[in-house]
Amino acid sequence: MLHYKPLPSPRELKTLYPLDAEAILFIENARKEISNILEGKDRRHLIIVGPCSIHDMKSIREYAFKLKLLMHEVADQFLIVMRTYFEKPRTVVGWKGFLHDPELNNSNNIEQGLKLTRQLLIDLARLKIPTAAEFLEPHSCAYLDDLIAWGCIGARTSASQTHRQMASGLPMPVAFKNSVEGNVEVAIHGVISSAQPHSYMGINQEGQISVMHTQGNFKGHVVLRGSDSGTNFEPASLAQVVKSLTKFNLPLNFLIDCSHGNSKRLHEQQCQVFHSVINQIIEGNASIRGLMLESHLHAGNQPMLKNPQLLRYAVSLTDPCIDWETTAALIREAYNKMENNFNQTLHSASCNF
Repeated sequence: MLHYKPLPSPRELKTLYPLDAEAILFIENARKEISNILEGKDRRHLIIVGPCSIHDMKSIREYAFKLKLLMHEVADQFLIVMRTYFEKPRTVVGWKGFLHDPELNNSNNIEQGLKLTRQLLIDLARLKIPTAAEFLEPHSCAYLDDLIAWGCIGARTSASQTHRQMASGLPMPVAFKNSVEGNVEVAIHGVISSAQPHSYMGINQEGQISVMHTQGNFKGHVVLRGSDSGTNFEPASLAQVVKSLTKFNLPLNFLIDCSHGNSKRLHEQQCQVFHSVINQIIEGNASIRGLMLESHLHAGNQPMLKNPQLLRYAVSLTDPCIDWETTAALIREAYNKMENNFNQTLHSASCNF
């Protein structure tokens, strides 16, 4: 240990950047809508879409304004939730995300990262855009847990007891991804564990190390993201997942990540995965409750540079993304397919009646 710098407590930061009553109600309602979709009480499907990671406020706000307009267009069929991933797990080393290094220069100004992240999420809540995030650092969720509509435990941490305990006390639906090796039961075990009450060491809202007692999170579910060895979005793989969920007496619902292993990390292939999944939904697979896309204003990705001013605007610093035009076209096409299928089903039902 070289040195340390105290941070403001979660309560201090929440007091400095408070949520107003309207934004609180919006986030609560978004969580309920997501839960209803997962449980099949709402016939719509989730689309969790946005940059692989946020790294500058301007491009994220521009993306959000575009997404807001699209959300209204497709609201009959899809609830769109915006990816706002502010922490990034690294296989070895690398940029750990906006929360850890908001200035993109290895200064690791975490206090500033917390403040900027909180302000951004508040702005999105005021725009009525529900947000999604991966919870990676257990302490950071105490600063941001009131702002997120959908949480995720990533492929590298789904097997972690620490993250399962944390998820058991979070106030929103939380997904567990299959492992990087493709093991889906790791994610299923995460869902089971996080539904149970836990007691563990954490920080309270005053920033004190405390024994945390949780009630269990009953909104856990699985995300299928493929692996380095293969995909798991095709019908045969989904049938196996349904068998596994049945074996553990869990709800038969899951989301499919169109990126990562399912796209073989080729951003253009997200489109093929997306089309396949939408077609499976139309063909009657009721277990698929939504999809995930990695999308930014511009396609591809770029390496971190010593001079952040030389970075290309609105191009991912982490995984490659599809561009906005492709994203909007994909979602609109899926909306039209789903709407036509819904209307045909209604027509058939009325004729039979």
